[in-house]
Amino acid sequence: MAGTTPGTPGTPGTPRVLRAMNDRAALGLLLEHGPLSRTRIGKLTGLSKPTASQLLARLESAGLVVATGTTEGRPGPNAQLYGVNPRAAHAAGLDVTPELIRAAVADITGAVVGEFELETAGRADEGVVQQVVDALDGAVRAAGLALGDVRRLVIGTPGAFDPATGRLRYASHLPGWHSPTLLDELAAALPMPFEYENDVNLVAIAEQRLGAARDHQNFVLLWNETGLGAALVLGGRLHRGFTGGAGEVGFLPVPGTPLVRQVTRANSGGFQELAGVQTVPRLALAAGIDTPEQPYEEVAARLLTEAAERHAADPAYARLLDAYAERLATGLASLVAVLDPELLVLSGSAITAGGEPLRARIQEQLADLAASRPRLVLAAVDGHPVLRGALESALAATRDEVFDTSR
Repeated sequence: MAGTTPGTPGTPGTPRVLRAMNDRAALGLLLEHGPLSRTRIGKLTGLSKPTASQLLARLESAGLVVATGTTEGRPGPNAQLYGVNPRAAHAAGLDVTPELIRAAVADITGAVVGEFELETAGRADEGVVQQVVDALDGAVRAAGLALGDVRRLVIGTPGAFDPATGRLRYASHLPGWHSPTLLDELAAALPMPFEYENDVNLVAIAEQRLGAARDHQNFVLLWNETGLGAALVLGGRLHRGFTGGAGEVGFLPVPGTPLVRQVTRANSGGFQELAGVQTVPRLALAAGIDTPEQPYEEVAARLLTEAAERHAADPAYARLLDAYAERLATGLASLVAVLDPELLVLSGSAITAGGEPLRARIQEQLADLAASRPRLVLAAVDGHPVLRGALESALAATRDEVFDTSR
């Protein structure tokens, strides 16, 4: 029977592996709490003072921690504080939309050190590979780094790359990204390993690590901006489906709208037609609110923001919230019936603009439409959550690699 020779590096329980486990635990604590003293690290890890001292010396020698100051202002002698060395490694993320590519670089602590936006409209001739490289290079330069300083990249796009064909699916509105050789071309052009992920899945990663879904292992995140999508986290892990299309809920047939056929060609489906952002101006007109329909993304967010502020005094805005909440709850009820999540996170500007008044109405509607009653919360990650999720995903893999001191 094959096995590992006792005492070989990598054997569970050997001093080298135990040291690596302690190192990783200490680095995790420093990321969570910020700079800590040797005594505090010892208490949090359960290590003796001499062992904690050896650990910090080892990590400092490896360039993973640095002395950051002392505990001034506290009773007793000042103690040296240690923190994760922010320059130990860098990771990057991209948020790809039909109009632009947002890029950001973060140091190993998660602090964003460089950002860049590349408008892609009218640049189709140069190809998306060059656009990716240019966007990433812009963020890297803003950080004062070179491309070779980035250890890992995560690219977020609408839809999903089919693992069998390498072709992007469910995102016909993203021009230039559908070549079956695109991933190979990106791998040849980029100097670092990269991964790709659905944009809504990245929002869920951001919310699970930084926002409203912390400490939740089973939740659904509903995203609504230009399109309706969902991310499914089951048992703490993203569920992507066989072709990567799990969560493409805009295609979901629902009551209240005609049955949509050839959904991928139409790039729409029942739930999208019922509750997509484009329906908000029409619902507002039906409620008695005079408003233009285009551009509907901006109009929808403005209408829902006004509704959240004025619904108590203006029945027209209350009717808008009621109608839109019912439509969103109709699709959510199907997801709840199949997945039975403990939490539903509502995200995207076409939902969060409605704030607590819209969330409360969706919760009330869902109580009538679904057998189980998960808690509904609004997303908590501000700014560009797709980009933040891409960074968090890239940082997680980078930290696993850089913080592994067992090698």
